[in-house]
Formats: sequence, C-alpha cells, structure tokens
Amino acid sequence: MRCGPWAALAVGLLHFCLAQANFAPHFFDNGAGSTNGNMALFSLPEDTPVGSHVYTLNGTDPEGDPISYHISFDPNTRSVFSVDPNFGNITLVEELDREREDEIEAIISISDGLNLVAEKVVILVTDANDEAPRFIQEPYIVLVPEDTPSGSSIFKVHAVDKDTGSGGSITYFLQNPHSSKFTMDRHSGVLRLQAGATLDYEKSRAHFITVVAKDGGGRLRGADVVFSVTTTVTINVEDVQDMAPVFVGTPYYGYVYEDTIPGSEVLKVVAIDGDRGKPNHILYRLMNGSDGAFEINETSGGISVLQSPAQLGREVYELHIQVTEISSAGSPVAQAMIPVTIRIVDLNNHPPTFYGESGPQNRFELSMYEHPPQGEILRGLKITVNDSDQGANAKFNLRLVGPGGVFRVVPQTVLNEAQVTIIVENSAAIDFEKSKVLAFKLLAIEVNTPEKFSSTADIVIQLLDTNDNVPKFTSHYYIARIPENTLGGSNVVAVTAVDPDTGPWGKVKYSIYGTGSDLFLIHPSTGLIYTQPWASLDAEGTSRYNFYVKAEDMEGRYSLAEVFVTLLDVNDHYPQFGQSIQEKTMVLGTPVKIEATDQDAEEPNNLVDYSITHAEPANVFDIDAHTGEIRLKNSIHSLDALQNITPNGDYTWSLQVQAKDRGSPSFSTTAVLKIDITDTETLSRGSMAAFLIQTKDNPMKAVGVLAGVMAIVVAITVLISTATFWRNKKSNKVQPVRRVLRRRPSPAPRTVRIEWLKFRRAKTATKFMLKEDPPNENCNNSSAGITMPPRAPAPPPPPRMAPRMATQWKVPTVSGSLTPQQPQQSSKPKTLGSPIQSSLVSELRQKFEKKSVDNKAYF
Repeated sequence: MRCGPWAALAVGLLHFCLAQANFAPHFFDNGAGSTNGNMALFSLPEDTPVGSHVYTLNGTDPEGDPISYHISFDPNTRSVFSVDPNFGNITLVEELDREREDEIEAIISISDGLNLVAEKVVILVTDANDEAPRFIQEPYIVLVPEDTPSGSSIFKVHAVDKDTGSGGSITYFLQNPHSSKFTMDRHSGVLRLQAGATLDYEKSRAHFITVVAKDGGGRLRGADVVFSVTTTVTINVEDVQDMAPVFVGTPYYGYVYEDTIPGSEVLKVVAIDGDRGKPNHILYRLMNGSDGAFEINETSGGISVLQSPAQLGREVYELHIQVTEISSAGSPVAQAMIPVTIRIVDLNNHPPTFYGESGPQNRFELSMYEHPPQGEILRGLKITVNDSDQGANAKFNLRLVGPGGVFRVVPQTVLNEAQVTIIVENSAAIDFEKSKVLAFKLLAIEVNTPEKFSSTADIVIQLLDTNDNVPKFTSHYYIARIPENTLGGSNVVAVTAVDPDTGPWGKVKYSIYGTGSDLFLIHPSTGLIYTQPWASLDAEGTSRYNFYVKAEDMEGRYSLAEVFVTLLDVNDHYPQFGQSIQEKTMVLGTPVKIEATDQDAEEPNNLVDYSITHAEPANVFDIDAHTGEIRLKNSIHSLDALQNITPNGDYTWSLQVQAKDRGSPSFSTTAVLKIDITDTETLSRGSMAAFLIQTKDNPMKAVGVLAGVMAIVVAITVLISTATFWRNKKSNKVQPVRRVLRRRPSPAPRTVRIEWLKFRRAKTATKFMLKEDPPNENCNNSSAGITMPPRAPAPPPPPRMAPRMATQWKVPTVSGSLTPQQPQQSSKPKTLGSPIQSSLVSELRQKFEKKSVDNKAYF
C-alpha cells in the first residue's frame, strides 16, 4: 500500500522525535592531576614501565545506557596506549621517550551504542634522568706553545645532556687532578695551565688529560641516579726556540796518521738544534787552536787537515768549534762551543796511553774519605785512555792490578778511546786504619795485535780519616792494689783506651762513674786514676772498690771498662788484750789462756804471737806462742816443787806477757798477768772453796750461782711450809716443826776478787818488779803518769832446799795499756845456783820417798 506524502512526513516526524529523545553520553572532567575522567591535562613520566595501568576513562550516559570506551591515534604515530572498552582502563603498551616525543596526541571516545562522542587529548611525557652527558666536537686535540704562561686558558670542552632540570645540568672536573699540570673550571669546562706550572717541549711533548662530565642526578625508575662520561684531551706541546744547540757524540777525538793526505777529513762534528720541534739551520766555525793546520766545513761540520803529518808541529791539537743556529729570518739565534782533540799518530807503533786533565799521565792521585758507599764512582780521577791506532789495532782491554775485590774498572774493553771510570766494590776494605794509602796499577793491553802493546798508570788513593771507630780499652777490666795508708791524691792505676781515628776524632776523654768511684778521680786526657785529695782509705772498713771508666771521643762514641781497686792491709793496729787477762787462776796441770786481738784486715798483720817477756824466776812458765796458753814447766808437778822455787812460798805469780803481731813493721802490746796457782787437793777440801777458786776470774758468775742457790732454798722452804700447813689443817692440830741445824765446816777464809785492775795481796807484789824492754818503735805504750805501789811486807823465809831470791820486783797497777817499768836493783848480790835446779832436786827426793813412778808432766 502506497502512502501518501503526508503519511511519509508523519513517519519522519515520528522518527525525529524519537531520536531527539535519546541523549549522547559524555566524559567526566576531573581536572589536572586526576587519573579518572577524560585525560584532560594528563602527564606521564617517561620511565613508566610498559604494561602499567596509567589512567581510567570514565563517563556517563544520560539515559543510563551501557557505554563503551575507545582510544585511537594518528595513523602516522605509534599506538602508545590501549583501553579496556568496558571499564575504560588505559594501559601503556609502548616505551616512552621524552627526548624523542615529549607529548602524545590521542582521540578518546565514549559511546552508548547510538551516540558516539569523541575528544582529542594531549598526554604530556615528563622527564626522567635517563640520559648521560655527551661530549660534542670530539676528539679534543690542542696545540699549546711551551712558553704559555701559567694560569692561561688552554681549551674548553663542552658536553650536553638531553635531560631537563638537575639531570640536564653538567659539571666538569679532571680525573687525576693531583698528577696534572692543568686545572678545569667545573662550570664552564675551561681547561687552564696551573699556577706555577710550565710546559717544556724537550721534557714532554704531549700531555693526556682525562676530563669527566657529570650531570646533577635525578630519579629513574624509582631511584636516584647520576650519569657521567669521560673524554681525553690531548695537549701537544709546541716547540719554542729556547734551547741552545746540542752536540752529538761527544767527546770528540780525531787522529791524523802518518799516511794521511792533506785535505782529508779527520773528524766530523755534529750538532743539532736543542729545539726539536722547529729546528734551525746550524753553521760550524773553527775558533782557535788549529795554527792553520785544520779547517771545518761550516755546513757539514767536517774537520779536514791542511798539512801533511810530517809538517805538523804538535802531537795534539785542541780545537774549539763553535756552532750557531740561524733562524728562518737569517739571524743568529743561539750558539754553543765544544773542544775537539786531534792527535797526530802513525801506524801501530804506540801503545794505549793514559791521559789526565793536562795531558798524558801515568800517575793519578786522589784523596777520598774511607768507607765510601758501595758502587760510588771515584769522580776525582779524570782518566782518559787512548790508542792512536785504528781499527783492530786500537782495541785493548783495561784491568786493575792490585788488591782484588776493592775496585772495578769500567769499561773493560775499549776501542780507540774511552773515559775510565773506577767504581767502589768493597767499602769495608777501604779503611784508613788498615792502610792510609791504596795503590793500584791500571793496565791497558792490546787485544788483537801481534805486538800486544800495553801501558800502565799508577793510581794512588790517599785515604782521609772519618770517625768510624769507638775508643776501646786495652782491657775489659783493670785491677789495682794499693796500701790502705795511701795518701789523698796518690796514683792508683792508669787506664788506656785507643781510638784508631786521627785528629780530634782520635782524642779520648776519660771519666769514671759508679757507686765505688766517690773516693777517686781520673785525669780526663791521660786516664790516670788517683785518689781524692781528701780521701782516707781503710781496709778494715772497705777493702774493695769497683767502678766503671768511660772512654769517649768528641762525637760521643764511647766504651766502658771496669776497675777493681783492692786495699792492701797495712799493719796499723796494735794487738789488744781483753780485760779478763789481768788475773787468772791456774789449777796445777791445767793451762790458762790469754788472748789478744788485732783489728788489721789481713794476715799476717792480724796474726798474734804471744811471749813472756819478764818473769822471775824465768823458767817457771811456758807459753804457746800461737794460742796464748800458759803452762807450768814440765819439771813442775806439784805445789811443793813450785814452793821450793818461790822465795816466799806463795802461789801467786805476776808475769809480764807480750802480744806481738806478725806485720812489718811489727806492733806489740805488753800486759801484766797475775796467776794464782792451786791444785786438785785444794779443790777437794770443799765444794764452795773449789767453786770460789774456779770463779775467781769471773766473780759475776759466782754471784749469779749463789743467787740461784738461794732462790732454790727459798722455794723449797715455801713448799715445805705450805705442805705442813695443809697437813695440820686436816688433822686440826698444830705439830711442832723440827729443825735440825748442822754446822757446815767452814773452809779456809779466801777473799773473792772482784776488782780487775788492782791487786789486793800486797805480799805477792814484792815478788816481781818489771824490767823495761828495749824501746820498740811500734809500741804505743806510755809510761808517763804511772805511780809505783808501796812496798810489800817482807816475805817468809824460803825452804831449806831452795836458795833465797835476792831480787825483789815491784808490780805496777795495770791500766788499759801497760808499760814495763825499770826494775829497782837490790843491794844484795844474787846467790849462786839456779832455783830451778834446786826445785828439781827437792821434787825428785819427794818422788823417791813416795815411791811414785809417775814422771808425766802436767800441762
């Protein structure tokens, strides 16, 4: 059915109305920094990893219809992102690179199925520090004149970094700034010559500098990174005319042989410009010394002889050659001069020859200090050796003849000519103290000639001394023995130290130290040790001293030795008797002993001999000279025999005894000894009497014993009384105490002597009067001020058998030091006959009457 026009119009209007009723969807616009919406003002770092969810498209449809999202790119560009059509999640699918593409254009669209809304967006790619600096215009090669002033700017390096911000900022520095002559400006990259530094083409023609360019750092993939790059700057030093000409092949020696033709070139001098970069032209000129016999080519430097060898008046010519640099402008720039030696020689008719500074020389002398360092060259020896022949005829060997291993010579093989160098091989052998002069012979002998020409030169080395020795004593210790009475300031011993060095180094200064050195001094230069002026030595106090002596040179080197000083004892003490010598009690048959001591330190000065110097009668007592034991003569066995000898029948004797030491000279001391004689029968009369007799020499002992006995008696009495009291107390009655008193037999009265320095029995003193000994120069006894005691009463008449003694003795009072007195001679003449003989007869008669066969002597 065909519709009319109005029907068609109505249908169209209906459709239009329906279409107008369905609204199009739209995106949300969330603004800058949002990750949800229409990607307006959206930016993304270039280091975002591929596959990352970077944005979410979000929109809405007014009718609430389902919507879908789409993204598209220009066909000429990359598809950087992809989108989830349902959720709008945008994912990065291509790597970003801000330096290549800093923004991305895309078309995003949203559709509800009927309507499609599209928008064009621009995504900004932000920078990350992913680019390293890069030097431009490499390689860096700079030409710098060697006379460039220090501190000058030389070159400027330039590096770029495509990053922005701190990652794109660049600083410059040198990799090894301390070992370089250059500095780098860190901001501008300008390379400068350091202050005070200079360039020298002749020393170093090029310098290689490593420059580092570093960016300011930045974030990359979540981390802070810094990139740097290096480059090498090659600085070529440009030569500048600042060096004089330099000769090559010096020293110059030329030879004119007997067959040389005039006009022949003898020698060629070669010089070059010291500035190697731009060398100038060199001209040669002969200044003097040729006497018209030689000339030089000014451009080649060849020296030619103008005369025949026979016409030459000298064997050696010293020529002085001057070279001049000519600049490109033709002006002279620098000059130098060198000597040339030309020798006139013929064919192989000369041996090798040694030369010194003044010409041929066969003796070289040198002064040097001893012990030079190993390998040192003897620079004082200016020796040149030359053989005037040519070719094989001029080849010779050098060697040293003399003490081996001390020096060596260089070179050992020479062709034509050489400077001789002598080097130290053994420093220890070069010793001034062993040898002041070292003499060698330097031998040069041809090698390949049939003549074997040779020559020698004497090398004499005068050694100079150094202080390499320590003063040494001739002995490690010194022993001295001096008398103890040595006066202050007396010599003791001389020590000697030797320092082999000479001059002031060999002078030795002596000193002493140590605890035993207080009493001694030493002469600082002679080493003589002597006692202090105030010193007083005493072997009895200190008999030995030891201390150290020091020998020192001027530089403080020293050595030590020990000194032992022994004091020799001098007989300077007298023998001294003890106080107990004054009175002794002798039991018949038992000796008594006297003792004297001598304070001297050593034998024989402190050994004492004893003797009886005076007794009357003389042959009653014997004394042991070594022990001091006094005995009765062997012939006297009883008191009766002794009484027959004694004029007054008494048994108390006074003897003058002497103690004499064995020193030289000898000293002696004399004392008077009182001896009471008793026998065993007297001792048996009573215990108290025996005890008193035994303790007569020591009364304090008797007092002590008596006090002890009394204490015991008192203690016993107290015990008995106490026991009786308790017994009576038990029986309740008092018993009478019975006491039996018995009279003890009283012994013959005898006085106990307590005084030591005075005799109480006057009658005994009348027996002896001391005779004065001859004067003894060693005796220190004095007789002044001693008063004689009063005369004793007359003694009783002697027995019939013994003649009466006509001489009477007076006994002086004994003091600490006794002196013998002059005896007083009696006016009565002595009776003839010996008292000893009478006593022997009487005793024999008694023995026979008693029928006793005991003839043993009592000691």
